[in-house]
Amino acid sequence: MSTQDTGPPPADQPDGGPASSPPRVAAPPWPDRVVPSWTDRVAAQASEAVGGPWGRHAVTGRALFWTPLRVCLLFCVVGLALAWAKQNPCADGNWTGSKQYTHFCYSDTVPLFGLRGLDTGQVPYLDSAVEYPVLTGGFMWVAAVLARGYDSLAQTVGLLPTVVPVQSYYVVTCLLLSICALLVTRSVVGLTGRRPWDAAMIGLSPLLVVHAFTNWDLFAVALASLAMWAWATRHPVLAGVLLGLGTAAKLYPVLLLGVLLVLCLRAGKLRAWATTTVAAAAAWLVVNLPIALLAPENWQLFFTLNDSRPADPDTLWNIAIQATGGTLFDGPLAEGQSPSVLNAWVAAATLAVCVAVAVLGLTAPQRPRVAQLAFLLVAGFLLVNKVWSPQYSLWLLPLAVLARPSWRSLLLWQATEAVLWVPRLLWYLGTDNKGVDVQWFFLAVGVRDVAVVVLMALVVRDVWHPELDRVRRSWPGTDDPAGGVLDRAPDRFRLRQRGPDPGDLAGVGGRVAGGLEDDGAAGRPRHAEQ
Repeated sequence: MSTQDTGPPPADQPDGGPASSPPRVAAPPWPDRVVPSWTDRVAAQASEAVGGPWGRHAVTGRALFWTPLRVCLLFCVVGLALAWAKQNPCADGNWTGSKQYTHFCYSDTVPLFGLRGLDTGQVPYLDSAVEYPVLTGGFMWVAAVLARGYDSLAQTVGLLPTVVPVQSYYVVTCLLLSICALLVTRSVVGLTGRRPWDAAMIGLSPLLVVHAFTNWDLFAVALASLAMWAWATRHPVLAGVLLGLGTAAKLYPVLLLGVLLVLCLRAGKLRAWATTTVAAAAAWLVVNLPIALLAPENWQLFFTLNDSRPADPDTLWNIAIQATGGTLFDGPLAEGQSPSVLNAWVAAATLAVCVAVAVLGLTAPQRPRVAQLAFLLVAGFLLVNKVWSPQYSLWLLPLAVLARPSWRSLLLWQATEAVLWVPRLLWYLGTDNKGVDVQWFFLAVGVRDVAVVVLMALVVRDVWHPELDRVRRSWPGTDDPAGGVLDRAPDRFRLRQRGPDPGDLAGVGGRVAGGLEDDGAAGRPRHAEQ
């Protein structure tokens, strides 16, 4: 027997003899979605609380229950619970001692329950005037009907807690608005493509905690978000119906039709836009026409009030008026007099914002995403409008998440919104009651406005340099997950050529190496490239 002939190997050894190293195991496939802890510094740092960033050998898509959608909805429930905890001191309507200001729990829904006759069963518009669009008035009435039903049941059964009518109304209103917030989260998950975890920015939003129940705006935000989701899934008629209903709840969703007009003009998809616009107009008319015919004066109140009201306290217009001693624009106004000069300036500024956004959309080197233009238009509208009620900032929340999904920039902006609520209410409290002077409120307004402008500038930069767009760079071939018929559609019309040639952008959407070292890059972390 030769030295090489040693007989058959043991059963636990390979034919080639004892292994000199462990057998190599194939790595699992790369995740089928963007991993936030690989691509966002804030998410990576926050993940240290639960064990650190997602591991290379961890597997996605295997969860039976805790999917990204359900986790994001859970985050939203947590945020809404915090919002309710903040509002609870004001729920019973007992605001003695200016509790609504000292506890920072003011909400329009509580005083308007009695002021608009909801406590006596009056129907908005038909029995009492309401300063909101028709569908918001309908929302208020439905909440009042449900609250009266609960009150009757509590008195009959005796097992349910009995509360004052305004408290049951407020609880029902908050529950309905919570459903709206969950619908917003669901819509954003559907609009993010391979970035479903971006929707966590809705539920974990400081803005949601502060203003979820300040007014009824979440209803309109939900309708607008659902409309965008319908557009993204290529259902233009449904998108139009939802936009029409959203406009019947708050005016701002109509701005989304302008965004779609610009992008559809550039992509040659005007038929889809026309279908959506006709459906929106029809839905708006179906809701508004009966009320306009039955109670024309009450129906017109929303429009006449917006024409006659002066500049809202937390607007740039009001700061300018106060800085000039009240002489700027119209000067002192008689009671009920419309600020015609201010209205003209606001109209001109709004038109300028619309033109600027349209020019950007038609001249950018690559067609902007729907969410990018929508955020810029709505944010610009708020900046130049003469009314910016604090809850209006909720309009921007889903648009900002979709336009620029960056935890750092969004949290910084929302922090300014949350902080603004404090000096606003302390100013209402008055210095005699340990409140603050108006200068502190104006300072907070200025900081908030600067934060919004900076966020707009970052979005404009992403539009003009699409290779920096966090969404387009996050996955190979990604164009516009919320674009619907616009997604990956070639351009048919551009105003003029500026910036890099579209042919130079062929690599946009491909995998970008860098991981955390390149904040916002998606794909493998850098150690996997080596």
